[in-house]
Amino acid sequence: MAKKFSFFSKDIICVMLATFFYQFSIQAVNPLMNGYARNLGVNSTFAGIIVGVMSITSMLLRPFAGNLTDRISKYRLAPIGGSLCAISDSGYLFAFNTTWLLFFRIINGAGFVLCTVCLATWMAYLVPRQHLGAAMGYYGLLNALAMAIAPALAISIYQLLGYKFIIALAALGAVAMVVVIQLINDHAKPAVKSKDQHFKIIQRDALPVAIIFSLLSIPYFVTQADIVMYVQERHLNITVSLFSLCYSLVLIVIRILLKNYFDTISFGIWFSICIIATIGYIILLTIMKNNFEMILAAGLMAVGFGIMVSVSQSTSLLLAPLEEQGLANATYYLGSDVGMSVGPIIGGFLPTIFPLKFFYPVMLLIVPLTAIIYLLNRTKLNAAVQ
Repeated sequence: MAKKFSFFSKDIICVMLATFFYQFSIQAVNPLMNGYARNLGVNSTFAGIIVGVMSITSMLLRPFAGNLTDRISKYRLAPIGGSLCAISDSGYLFAFNTTWLLFFRIINGAGFVLCTVCLATWMAYLVPRQHLGAAMGYYGLLNALAMAIAPALAISIYQLLGYKFIIALAALGAVAMVVVIQLINDHAKPAVKSKDQHFKIIQRDALPVAIIFSLLSIPYFVTQADIVMYVQERHLNITVSLFSLCYSLVLIVIRILLKNYFDTISFGIWFSICIIATIGYIILLTIMKNNFEMILAAGLMAVGFGIMVSVSQSTSLLLAPLEEQGLANATYYLGSDVGMSVGPIIGGFLPTIFPLKFFYPVMLLIVPLTAIIYLLNRTKLNAAVQ
């Protein structure tokens, strides 16, 4: 009788721990970088560039990271990403001018992109294809934990112990990621020889998923960037700091409860649920007057965007051939990068054109756009889960 597969093997646990550690190192630094740069004497405009250059670096390097992941052992590649994160965090501690801070921020972006693509692909490599959805659910759960814990911890502690303490803690997180990787036995060597592969910018089969995910991520990243401004400008008596916390808590619960369903329910059903939830949270953010409505909006955002994170990633991997799993992951993450870059720009642009009451309703335009992309590709997307 075949041995039953378990998600609690040493290799899988180590990959998930490595994921938590590198994400912790990134998420602890990100919310403080603007203040840290300005504390060093950088003006507000250039501080914004320093914050954003990491995302731009990640977006530009995605295709290279995807191709490298399909050509090089994950065991060799992932520690390079972790080491670059550790080097950049250490560099922040000793950066004495704008140029050096910008340089280490670019290094951080390179490390981040290698870690995201490589570890997600490694996780997928370690599990049977029929458990890929659950694997991405677990992977996303560790990401969600790091994204919930690290910023809250960083913002709370830096006021007591300063920026450099948190940055040093982030560097230790990156080092811990590299150490944990050394404990993994399965080195996830490439499926085919590199000489038989050609460089590709995107994985074509994963592209429709990436576009859908990119569109659905726009209102999420707009909210992440502008909800504080939105609440202040509307003079709402709301504890806005609860929004991210409630989103993260609901997301963690959702991923725990639904992890076994990602491999059995087709993309179309998840897509319909996410679209309804997206419409719901956009409407709630439009009309909210109190904390209850805001918390309900955060919960619906966890459904509308949070579920699509795991479903899109597993579908991208299932649609792509085994020798292009890294490229498929890179294509999926490229969708997130576009949303992360475009969202805040849209959020800054909208109030200059429309009254604030139309700030969120305008984003409902993404609903028909995503529906069109889905309908044009529904047969292939739904066939990913057999």
